[in-house]
Amino acid sequence: MPSEKKISSASDCISFMQAGCELKKVRPNSRIYNRFFTLDPDLQALRWEPSKKDLDKAKLDISAIKEIRLGKNTETFRNNGLADQISEDCALSVIHGENYESLDLVANSADVANIWVSGLRYLVSRSKQPLDLIEGSHNTPRFAWLKTVFEAADVDGNGIMLEDTSVELIKKLNPTLKESKIRLKFKEIQKSKEKLTTRVTKEEFCEAFSELCTRPEVYFLLVQISKNKEYLDANDLMLFLEAEQGVTHITEEICLDIIRRYELSQEGRLKGFLAIDGFTQYLLSPECDIFDPEHKKVVQDMTQPLSHYYINASHNTYLIEDQLRGPSDINGYVRALKMNCRSIELDVCDGPDNEPIICNRNNMTSPLAFRNVIEVINKLAFFASEYPLILCVGNHCSVQQQKVMVQHMKRIFGNKLYTEAPLASEAYLPSPEKLKMKIIVKGKKLPCDQDILEGEVTDEDEESEISRRLSEDFSREPKLIWLCRELSDLVSLCKSVRYKDFETSMKSQNYWEICSFSEAEANRIANEYPEDFVNYNKKFLSRVYPSAMRIDSSNLNPQDFWNCGCQIVAMNYQTPGPMMDLHTGWFLQNGGCGYVLRPSVMRDEVSYFSANTKGIVPGVSPQVLHVKIISGQNFPKPKGACAKGDVIDPYVCIEIHGIPADCTEQRTKTVQQNSDNPIFDESFEFQINLPELAMIRFVVLDDDYIGDEFIGQYTIPLECLQPGYRHIPLRSFVGDIMEHVTLFVHIAITNRSGGGKAQKRSLSARIGKKAREYTMLRNTGLKTIDDIFKLAVHPLREATDMRENMQNAMVSVKELCGLPPIASLKQCILTLSSRLVSADNSPSVTLCMKDAFPYLEPLGTVPDVQKKVLAAYDLMIQESKILIETADITHDKIVQCQKAGMEFHEELHNLGTKEGLKGRKLSKAIESFAWNITVLKGQGDLLKNAKNEALENMKQIQLACLSCGLSRAGSGHADAKAKRCLEAIQEKDTGDENGRL
Repeated sequence: MPSEKKISSASDCISFMQAGCELKKVRPNSRIYNRFFTLDPDLQALRWEPSKKDLDKAKLDISAIKEIRLGKNTETFRNNGLADQISEDCALSVIHGENYESLDLVANSADVANIWVSGLRYLVSRSKQPLDLIEGSHNTPRFAWLKTVFEAADVDGNGIMLEDTSVELIKKLNPTLKESKIRLKFKEIQKSKEKLTTRVTKEEFCEAFSELCTRPEVYFLLVQISKNKEYLDANDLMLFLEAEQGVTHITEEICLDIIRRYELSQEGRLKGFLAIDGFTQYLLSPECDIFDPEHKKVVQDMTQPLSHYYINASHNTYLIEDQLRGPSDINGYVRALKMNCRSIELDVCDGPDNEPIICNRNNMTSPLAFRNVIEVINKLAFFASEYPLILCVGNHCSVQQQKVMVQHMKRIFGNKLYTEAPLASEAYLPSPEKLKMKIIVKGKKLPCDQDILEGEVTDEDEESEISRRLSEDFSREPKLIWLCRELSDLVSLCKSVRYKDFETSMKSQNYWEICSFSEAEANRIANEYPEDFVNYNKKFLSRVYPSAMRIDSSNLNPQDFWNCGCQIVAMNYQTPGPMMDLHTGWFLQNGGCGYVLRPSVMRDEVSYFSANTKGIVPGVSPQVLHVKIISGQNFPKPKGACAKGDVIDPYVCIEIHGIPADCTEQRTKTVQQNSDNPIFDESFEFQINLPELAMIRFVVLDDDYIGDEFIGQYTIPLECLQPGYRHIPLRSFVGDIMEHVTLFVHIAITNRSGGGKAQKRSLSARIGKKAREYTMLRNTGLKTIDDIFKLAVHPLREATDMRENMQNAMVSVKELCGLPPIASLKQCILTLSSRLVSADNSPSVTLCMKDAFPYLEPLGTVPDVQKKVLAAYDLMIQESKILIETADITHDKIVQCQKAGMEFHEELHNLGTKEGLKGRKLSKAIESFAWNITVLKGQGDLLKNAKNEALENMKQIQLACLSCGLSRAGSGHADAKAKRCLEAIQEKDTGDENGRL
């Protein structure tokens, strides 16, 4: 079957437009009409029919077009009642005439929208010499390069070569292509020319390569960022990296280096341009990976108490199959330690010849010698991470073999064993930094005040918990086991104790004692006492292990327990699947060191957080995650799929995991019968209320009426996402990276004010102060304290107003520039600079620095449309200035109230009792106090971040103005002055130590 012809050049776009297609025409009155649009044969005008107008009115001259926008970025779209039902990726607007009127259109697919946008942009930029298109794409740098490739392989110099040689040549240039597909393409080309020979000419080779190797979505992107050329120069690349990819400190030299490394043609490397094939290679390279390279090393503070970290933990580490039939295997330990696991399990029983063994007590086959396991652990303990390793020892040995265990551990581990007694003067566990290269034994301990060589302790391992659960008398005491002093002495920081309730724990548990919770018990506590569980985990370590009912060794959802602050959530590493994907993805974010610092709201001594929160977290600003799924590359057939032959119908599911308020999923449409390069082109938005706990999982599935089948997935913490156009490397079901299998996406993260659905944020319906949501403080019922918190109400409102006013002003500028809310201010300046140009090509505005703030001053008359944009720009600078200059004072007021409130923290109980509060009312007062402290700290931090963001914006605007030539023409003095002002902004950015920003 001949494949559909793909767009691979500007002339393909023009041919498509000349043939015409139906587009929906959107009117400001919420009416939508179907019209057939075509491009005139002479490329001078756009026409549409049917229409009651005479033919001359149903047309638009190309020469009148000012710009072409992709997406719903005009007033018509924003105010149209039906805009919600229109896909962002299918919408486009043609801006024309001196008053910047808009012709607003909707295509039936994102692909068609892209063709019209690219073709029209090309025509507008080439309006002075449009007829050079007739020569088609045979003059491009790409064709020049392909000809040299062909000529080098054409040893006879006849200008033709065998089809086999051509197929080999294309496969060498693009190893991901299937041979059958290349041969089919040659047959197609030869059939269209009614040729009988299988020899391939130079032109046929170039045509086949272009059609097979051009990804249309990458071509459209290239045309967009190169301002309608067929290649990128160093300047285009620099603007793309800064404005779209969020890369800072980019120089022309860095861009030329990228071109030298990725451009395939020698001409391109010499002249400094990147054609479509080099650009595609660059986008697929590790430099454009979605995972932020910063997080590939340890980036978090490692000096906090151990209880402030999530710890990568394994369950039944000695198993490599399920817990019913699975034999013990030393490879379980090798795998876990190589995957940065920092908490492993050893179930130890009496073995023959007085040598303890490690085994699955449900299945005594193939036990492991304890000594051999210890040797492997010693060898690999710090292979992947230098931070402490916890050994969870399940001791089922006689006293005699316990002593043998101790001898082996002391001899093999030596001074790596951490046996220092915890200090009673401390209140928290030591930090991972302090415990580097140390092995910590978790287990039972004999009472320190009794001078005995051995004694009875309760056996609280998982099996005894199961037997207690299965027995009718659940309240009966756990059985007792004998423990020798030597083994007891190896346990210092992780003494296993039994959990009774939070009240008992908070009164009598020592910081070095650890409780283990079965999945069912942890679930019950998480649902009944979510706030208490979080508070408990601020100080104490808790370990959660999978339910005994999981005889197939399936995994619990670790997120449910991470939300409660549980540090050690033990996973069955031997069982792949969605839960293990989450676990693996989560622990990538701190250099893969096995420790991840929990959010501050779960660490601060006085803070309020509930794991079950269904909405906004106090003191945290929600963020909006914008994901566009563009395309897929080289999807394999699902494992075991045989019903449909080689055909797959892929779709992508995007899952958000985090606190309950953030958990959601959305999916793309299904692309029929395309595994090589399915185009999805769909955009999604997710509000994330607690970004620090959020993860995103991309799953590719094959749509099948019997049951959708898994193709690949990738899971990444939100904190590690890089913005811009990125390729995601997909992992197989067992977690291995699949070669050449990727998902091409665009990522942007905005805060709530700067994000949201553009069409609902029309300028006329801007959110006023009255409708604004303020995070409210709660009444504690303790007059002295409430009087202090009342002083913070006004500063908190001021802080919110300053932040929201700045964000709203920025959104106004973006909207008037015809850009979506996810656009950067740098992109706004680039768009403005292309509009603010006089007839003689000189800028009609100039950058003018006043008090180190970048204003834009008109040089003569400016059209009314642009006056509107400049007024919005001035307002944004004004709001930014207010924020930068007054943030410190407001921040100080908020911090003062927080400090004054904290002085009463120790006295809360006494104050409450004096006021006659007890029981639930007293607890409620303490909870409201923690809520208020959390709000004050959070809002203070948000204001600090907003000031830093505003300072950064001022720098970005100024740099963008300088690079766009919006400083006075030929004035080296003006440039020097602007650079001095930039230094002044940078100086403002440095703070002192006493809480100033």
